[in-house]
Amino acid sequence: MESITSFLKFLFRYRKGIVDKVMFYVSMICSLIVIIHVGYITNPELAFYTEKSIIYMFYGLFVLELIRTLSFMYASRRINVSQYSSFLVVSCLFFIVVARISGWDFLSYFARDEWMYFGIGVIFLSELSKSSLFFDNFYFNPTILFVISFIGLILIGTLLLMLPRTTLHAPLSFIDALFMATSAVCITGLSVTDISTNFSLFGQGVVLALIQIGGLGIMTFTGFFGYFFSGGFSFKNQLMFGEILGENKLNSVISTLLTIISITLLFELIGAAFIFISLDDSHFSNVGEQVFFSVFHSVSAFCNSGFTILQEGIAHANYRYNYTFQIALGLIFVLGGMGFGTVFNFYTYVKAQIQALILAVVQKKQYKHKAQSFSFNTKFIVLCNMVVLILATVSYYIMEQGFTLTEDKSVGGEWATSFFMANAARSAGFNSVNISFLNIPTLIMITTLMWIGVAPGSTGGGVKVTTVALALMNILALARGKESIEIFKRRIALESINKAFAIIVLSVLTITFSFVLLNFTDPDKQMIPLLFETVSAYTTCGLSMGVTQSLSAAGKFIIIGTMFVGRVGMLTLLVAFIKNTKNKSYIYPTEKLLF
Repeated sequence: MESITSFLKFLFRYRKGIVDKVMFYVSMICSLIVIIHVGYITNPELAFYTEKSIIYMFYGLFVLELIRTLSFMYASRRINVSQYSSFLVVSCLFFIVVARISGWDFLSYFARDEWMYFGIGVIFLSELSKSSLFFDNFYFNPTILFVISFIGLILIGTLLLMLPRTTLHAPLSFIDALFMATSAVCITGLSVTDISTNFSLFGQGVVLALIQIGGLGIMTFTGFFGYFFSGGFSFKNQLMFGEILGENKLNSVISTLLTIISITLLFELIGAAFIFISLDDSHFSNVGEQVFFSVFHSVSAFCNSGFTILQEGIAHANYRYNYTFQIALGLIFVLGGMGFGTVFNFYTYVKAQIQALILAVVQKKQYKHKAQSFSFNTKFIVLCNMVVLILATVSYYIMEQGFTLTEDKSVGGEWATSFFMANAARSAGFNSVNISFLNIPTLIMITTLMWIGVAPGSTGGGVKVTTVALALMNILALARGKESIEIFKRRIALESINKAFAIIVLSVLTITFSFVLLNFTDPDKQMIPLLFETVSAYTTCGLSMGVTQSLSAAGKFIIIGTMFVGRVGMLTLLVAFIKNTKNKSYIYPTEKLLF
């Protein structure tokens, strides 16, 4: 017994890296076999043997992970973050194993093969995090790394979407798979094929994963899982992720990562629950299908992607007048468009109020409130969003009287449609009415709302509502002869004003350039739909006037590039590749230009 203990201590203290590498390569091979089985193999006989192999591999990985986790705890006599994560993985696998071998009816849903594939994927993800998600041996400019991560994720998504079993009919061509992967990763929602009728469950699952990872950013997932499964960050990692997340305090990098992931998953879970409640059970063959529908639309809405697995979208006959479903979906994408910082600020405020109530009622103590519950950015973002939300909803309601709102059967339904359409246009990309049937003034307003977008730090696109607000406030300040912008008893930094105008100018130039190129590649299309498509692509909104699928290959490439630039940010690309890092020790004399 002592010799076994000594061997385990030696193994996990000095040779732990070898154990991790063995598990990494074994789980990688298993994951590749799963992908080939699910996405490629169409021969029933061959699929039978690969499925049997996967079952054995799943149980084998479970036993290996269980032995490794228990052995490490026994040898090290301590538990850290990585052990907690390993225990969580083992618990997840154990639950799936029990569901498969017990035969209990209430666990039958978790006995499906999809959960076994999920378990293998979880193990591979944990091993990948330990083995290759850290950058201690090399250094990238964080901005360049941010751009490269999106490109890598798009290419992986393209390969997965090209697998034969991703689609129910003919496999996607490279250009169509690249388009769909870019649209999902860049949370745009433009589509060259109907994923509700042409994509299998596996294909829809790939799109869902790309939306989730792309919405939060691949580096956010990288940092979260890397910390969670490896148990810590090096100093270099903290510097890199701090710059990517815009976090100045190194000791707050980990908490910021955990906060972003936790808030996203929490609100997506709550949103899925509300969507599930709003649905009619008779439209689904089983509960599992209804759960997947709810989760897919909750993730798609919170990430402001606009993808739906409904044929004809939200305008589908079963959902066009389901205003409860539309309001639930609308609240989710409005919340997602507020930004992580704003949502977290509200979360901390509500949490503090609950704590104060508990102290006052239960413990009979007085709670010490903070001097400032909401930050300056939160107040400014909420103000801008509320102004745009109300104006857009009221404007849509007024302008569509006698047009698309005639389909609604009540005043409440008209307001629900107005709220949904006006605010989905800002970035979410859902539509409950056909865009082609909109009144021309409404179409102009929708295009403007797409360009304005949502709040900074959110999953949505556009130039951001605060950017437009800052530009308008600067114009007003100049008209009044003021040298600065002041709001909430604060003066806006000159750097923020300069950045706002740079973002606006770059967006106009990029949209114009893409629009001109589209007119060369697709001269048979009308200019208004092409301009609408270009704005939708750059702002990652996803609304379309129906020309996406009929674009030429060159036109699709242009839209792909526009979506990518819109998601990453033109200013980000310029900073990444032409940033001057040399510090000047002198200042030139100031001159004024004539205007």
